Amino acid sequence: MSMTPIFFTASTRHAEARAFYSDVMGFTLTDDNPFSLEFEAAGTMLRVQKVESFTPQPFTALGWRVEDIASERDRLATRGATFLRFEFMEQDERDIWTTPDGAKVCWFKDPDGNTLSLTQWAK
Repeated sequence: MSMTPIFFTASTRHAEARAFYSDVMGFTLTDDNPFSLEFEAAGTMLRVQKVESFTPQPFTALGWRVEDIASERDRLATRGATFLRFEFMEQDERDIWTTPDGAKVCWFKDPDGNTLSLTQWAK
């Protein structure tokens, strides 16, 4: 059996989500239908479900593994992403936290308040 993953998230702000995932994240919009926005995201489909009401979860909903977190973070910031700082963890000037095992993580939100992340594995 062969299975291909699809990532799902939800949005009540459809036009803003379309612009965010296209213009900020750089994903290719493949379909905009009455039910969802669909993007090609690095070889995986991201389906942003169009919903009437939605409460984002207090944890990371979607994340991406990157090779160079500082460069990827700066690229997204230049395109309009706003990165999060947390009082309970030590983050550098780019809002990047280094985990005890040496991985690096930073977080940001989409227009609906979904928490997204970038992670660079420890070498």
